[in-house]
Amino acid sequence: MLALLSIAACGSKKKDGAGKDGKGGPPPIKEYPVLVVRPDSVTLYQDFPATVQGQQNVEIRPKVDGYVEAIYVDEGASVKKGQRLFHISAPQYEQDVRTARAGILTAEADVNTARMGVNKVAPLVARGIISKYELEGAQYTLEAKLAALAQAKATLANALTNLGYTDIVSPVNGVMGSIPNKIGSLVSSTSTDPLTTISSVNNVYAYFSLSEKALLSFIRRRAGNTLQDKLAKVPDVRLVLADGTVYKHSGRVETAIGQINTETGASSFRATFPNPQGFLRSGSSGSVRTFQPQDNVLIVPQSATYELQGKRFVYVVGKDTAAHAVAITTTPTPDKEWTQSPKEREKLDGLYECILCACCSTSCPSYWWNGDKYLGPAALLHAYRWLIDSRDEATGDRLDGVEDPFKLYRCHTIMNCAQVCPKG
Repeated sequence: MLALLSIAACGSKKKDGAGKDGKGGPPPIKEYPVLVVRPDSVTLYQDFPATVQGQQNVEIRPKVDGYVEAIYVDEGASVKKGQRLFHISAPQYEQDVRTARAGILTAEADVNTARMGVNKVAPLVARGIISKYELEGAQYTLEAKLAALAQAKATLANALTNLGYTDIVSPVNGVMGSIPNKIGSLVSSTSTDPLTTISSVNNVYAYFSLSEKALLSFIRRRAGNTLQDKLAKVPDVRLVLADGTVYKHSGRVETAIGQINTETGASSFRATFPNPQGFLRSGSSGSVRTFQPQDNVLIVPQSATYELQGKRFVYVVGKDTAAHAVAITTTPTPDKEWTQSPKEREKLDGLYECILCACCSTSCPSYWWNGDKYLGPAALLHAYRWLIDSRDEATGDRLDGVEDPFKLYRCHTIMNCAQVCPKG
């Protein structure tokens, strides 16, 4: 990305000269258009495949064993923190609660009995009728009964906690994932699959990777002492969705994993994008588009260059008016990003004036003579829209199909279509 020259397709074409052919004279001289390039500023971008994840992806798993009795929220629905999601039928935990409550009643009765014993012995000891050891024994019995009561209360609290696990609530705000276990399914804390996954998508993370070479280039050209300082100065990035559209909110590259993956030779980066409408979902794919401003660079048409042995060359006209081939260093432009000259655009716009009136087809003898194979001049016109568009990267493939006599092209150049076309 530190190249001195940026290439953007402008589609310059060679033109035949107007030299005269004399008998035995020199061959005609061809004229070529000359373009004067000057330093300019341009912003290039590069797309990196990315995976979108929610800011939080929380797996919901049961803590108790039982059957799924109720599902309160459907798949894909938005949920709030604390909202009920599932109810698991586990009668054994209800029985544990009843048993624990009965144990508390028993322990409380034992405490009251022990306290009565202390109250009965204390006056006798005070009068010296019985030994003080009788009182101490009664007091120890009371303490033991109080400890048993505390244990019974702890057992009840544990039983209530386990019973509470039968109602599963959302720990975060987010969106429900798939629910593999339907009503009636037996689940447990050791189940392989979670009940569902809650994705918090107010903000989403887009994870993408840079090769080791690209990472070194990134580190060198960014100002800052640490990697975090360099990331803070990275321009906002955009997210290109799976259908090719660009997400309307821009994001920031916030985190870079310093280690290089030894298997892929790449380092992972994380960009954060706001998602206020919940448009982005966890698990979706796309591309993170990074931008690199270039100052004081020369913009040359791609058609004015050629490649030889892995190097890119351009012809430069010297003071002697002779063209000299010069090797150049280029910055790769994004795939499928092209510009057009005004003449090319004018020619293309002319083709788009077709109103599909079918006058050309009705006047075409080839169409009526062999209509099962020849689709007519209107279809041919629309096919050539592809071919004349300088942005089309598959012109060669389309041309083969258009000129195949058994496909679209079967014109005999009678030109009736040109004479009857209302658009000229």
